[in-house]
Amino acid sequence: MLYLKEANFEDLEKEWLFVKDMPEDENGLTNEWHGISPEAFRQKALPDMIRYAKGINLPEWMVPETFLFLWEDDSIIGQFRIRHYLNEALRTGAGHIGYYIGKEYRGRGYGTKGLKLTLQIAKDIIPEEEVYLRVNQNNPASLRVMLKNGGRIVGENEGKYFVRIDKASL
Repeated sequence: MLYLKEANFEDLEKEWLFVKDMPEDENGLTNEWHGISPEAFRQKALPDMIRYAKGINLPEWMVPETFLFLWEDDSIIGQFRIRHYLNEALRTGAGHIGYYIGKEYRGRGYGTKGLKLTLQIAKDIIPEEEVYLRVNQNNPASLRVMLKNGGRIVGENEGKYFVRIDKASL
């Protein structure tokens, strides 16, 4: 069964194993905790993820961001992030949602299904009428994921496509 679950201490070990192996930057989704030790994950990274979702003590440039793990039964296969609203940098940049699917799970529809689940949560969080997404032009698989979820390309620059999904269609 496929489902999303917010970052939490109950699943700490599996979350750590997944996050430490995520690349530092894959197609624009950054992971400041690549290679992190289990102790540092428990003491710093996971509390930060939970704090970010609550909007507590955020740097001035940051907006609240919920970290969701995509699970297939008892295994984490992806991570999705929802930025709760847009500031100017996000409006012209990364947008509301970023995601990563583990390399061994790609090409099986998990990105499409995971984004669909994420959009159901995002529609109740974000105030904007459209969900903003960005994708590298050299990442056609991720663009297909967005388009299959009702996305439309609204612009492009510097090797990126800007995609919007109308919240009313969710």
